[in-house]
Amino acid sequence: MPCRFDSGSWQKIFMFSDTHFHFFKMCERTGGDGAEILSEMAKRNCFFALDIGTESGDLSARKAALEKALSLVSGELQKNVRRMLHYTAGLWPSPDAIVHRKEFVEALEKDIASFPEKIAAVGECGIDRHWNPAADGKCESDSDRAMREGECELFEMQIALAKKLNVPVVVHSRDGFEDTYRCIKNSKYDRGIIHCFSYGIEEARAFLDCGWHISFSGSVTYAKRGNADEMQKLLNYIPSDRILCETDSPYLAPVPYRGKTNTPLFVEHVYRYIAKARNVSPETLSETVDENCRRLFAFER
Repeated sequence: MPCRFDSGSWQKIFMFSDTHFHFFKMCERTGGDGAEILSEMAKRNCFFALDIGTESGDLSARKAALEKALSLVSGELQKNVRRMLHYTAGLWPSPDAIVHRKEFVEALEKDIASFPEKIAAVGECGIDRHWNPAADGKCESDSDRAMREGECELFEMQIALAKKLNVPVVVHSRDGFEDTYRCIKNSKYDRGIIHCFSYGIEEARAFLDCGWHISFSGSVTYAKRGNADEMQKLLNYIPSDRILCETDSPYLAPVPYRGKTNTPLFVEHVYRYIAKARNVSPETLSETVDENCRRLFAFER
């Protein structure tokens, strides 16, 4: 268990790993540089922190934002931040990315090739039927059908890129289980994360059977009295070697910060809620998630 000497007595200080956050977008929302948040993560011995990409060409801008913040972090803490920090690169399924998917994926691959360090994963990418055209799934027009099929093709192209690079895939799936699952099955790839999981046990089983991990965000703390039991069953269903936790910062701040701008420092509340549901200590869940990160992303502790 990570610990440090503090105020004359030994205190066990945890900073729970955050497997999905958007640092650049968080800074835009807060108007700050994020240096204080990174410093606090380092002080608390965060093991793994994953900054997520959503657009072609955003990788260099995201790194620049983090480097600016890191320049304001003191020397020893800066080393700790660099140790814990990892990047992804991917294309969220926006209409523009869907329509121009070939050009966008080619540009994404060039971004990754020119990046000065190896990315940890491809993503986030996937299926969104909440905001995108043909959300109802009826595909009544040729345009809707083309967008639906194009979204699946964009997703499968990025899974293929992840296979080529031998890294996991970070998947966004909202109101689109069937197509998400079909694309994953078509890919025959068993290294990935369904981030901010929003489905039920049957859908979780399908993804788990493909070898994938399930990640929970602050949205699990929103469970109302009527579905709290179902949420507890879901949280208990996920095997210990497949569970991950995240903030999706700056979105989905957990209770008691719901409605505020989320930060990686709030991920502790996600762990505490899930740990209580699984009848384990938050520290035990933290160690479990850290080990899952080590194996999934293939790096040593």
